[in-house]
Amino acid sequence: MNQIFAADVLLPTGWARDVLIAWDGAGRITAVTPGAQRPEGAAIAPGPVVPGMPNLHSHAFQRAFAGLTEYRGESQDSFWSWRNLMYRFAARITPESLEAIATWLYVEMLEAGYTSVCEFHYVHHDQDGRPYADDATLSLALLRAAQRAGIGITLLPVLYQTSGFGAKPPRADQARFIRSTDNMLSLLERLAPAAQAQAAVLGLAPHSLRAVPPDSLAAAVQGLTALNPRAPIHIHIAEQTQEVEDCIAWSGQRPVQWLLEHAPVDERWCLVHATHMTQQEYQDAARTGAVAGICPTTEANLGDGIFDMPLWLQHGGRWGVGSDSHACVNAAEELLMLEYGQRLSLRQRNVLASASQAEVATAMTLQAVQGGAQASGRTVGGPAGLACLAGLAVGQQADMVALDAQHVALAGLPGPSMLSSHVFGSHRTSAIDSLWVGGVQRVAAGRHALHDTAAQAFVAARSTTIAAAD
Repeated sequence: MNQIFAADVLLPTGWARDVLIAWDGAGRITAVTPGAQRPEGAAIAPGPVVPGMPNLHSHAFQRAFAGLTEYRGESQDSFWSWRNLMYRFAARITPESLEAIATWLYVEMLEAGYTSVCEFHYVHHDQDGRPYADDATLSLALLRAAQRAGIGITLLPVLYQTSGFGAKPPRADQARFIRSTDNMLSLLERLAPAAQAQAAVLGLAPHSLRAVPPDSLAAAVQGLTALNPRAPIHIHIAEQTQEVEDCIAWSGQRPVQWLLEHAPVDERWCLVHATHMTQQEYQDAARTGAVAGICPTTEANLGDGIFDMPLWLQHGGRWGVGSDSHACVNAAEELLMLEYGQRLSLRQRNVLASASQAEVATAMTLQAVQGGAQASGRTVGGPAGLACLAGLAVGQQADMVALDAQHVALAGLPGPSMLSSHVFGSHRTSAIDSLWVGGVQRVAAGRHALHDTAAQAFVAARSTTIAAAD
């Protein structure tokens, strides 16, 4: 039996004192006992223990591109000018460089409080747009990177077929992304044994309404459901105002409105960004049970806009956070940026505190873990009455983070305040001491065992890719 004792633990129902957590050899929590005495031999957490954060949106290769577009390239730069530069970088990614970049990224994620990642993977083919001899080459590179780093992964191969609404032919610089619907379903079948071997989850990501025509979207969802009726489905939606305008010109409807009327959107779906919605779309989308995938630092970096979280929550909406293009890789900073965006928009403070949790960091962590677990398609199960509560509960995977109670930003504070300081006041140096995925410790004293070797391989891969793109 594996056990850890902590003075303060954030459970799905809130903070508890003197908690003993036990898990089995499969990494599943078997007991959570507040008010416990520490058994002889049980490890003592170095500070408050909180649930690990799922990262529900990642494009791994873009980590090596972070920081390289922060200069004026056009009279008015935008998401679309950034995308052109990103495509140039994507054109030079190799299987070896992708695996090195992803391995380092996943090490970074673990050190930053993420215990699982949803990898929205759309670079499928070789540099000329031709399939590799093994069509799953790049997908398998991502699975190996996740396995080596020890992070849980939901792999979401991306269906990408057109360059714009109305089935516009793909651009030359999109050739590496393109797959037919049948080919995508065959890829998922090919990946199933490898995913099962490392307890990875497989799902599907129709890239966006502009990239997947209606017939293909319907066939892909139907085909995925036949393979696994519980598999997650993620889609970029309403990220940019131009996307909204183009969708209206094509269909007479806004993107979210069109999707809800033409696809079986439910709890399996993650609506990534969903930045530009009407009040009616917020209400209708929230009522489907789908998760809103918010990526605050990337949305800020790209100038996307600000999601109206109070309106989403008013309708019972579920949400989680992702690091997307990885301009920032830090779970706490995504929460901070999300709250600060709401404050700037509404000119209020402590916007995302809830009726049950006055501490903003506590409320946000519980909601983001719950929504992230749902979007990941990972097991959400607990005892009677807690069946929908992800986090540190019996039946859940033992994904957890221990903060450093001696960190200068946390020292001397009560447990809930330590989490608050971790999210809002400790970003000069990390306040994370330890992290476990499925009960296996992956971070100790703030460092992953692969930190140095993975970092060196990443730097080499980035340098080679940049040189090839020049």
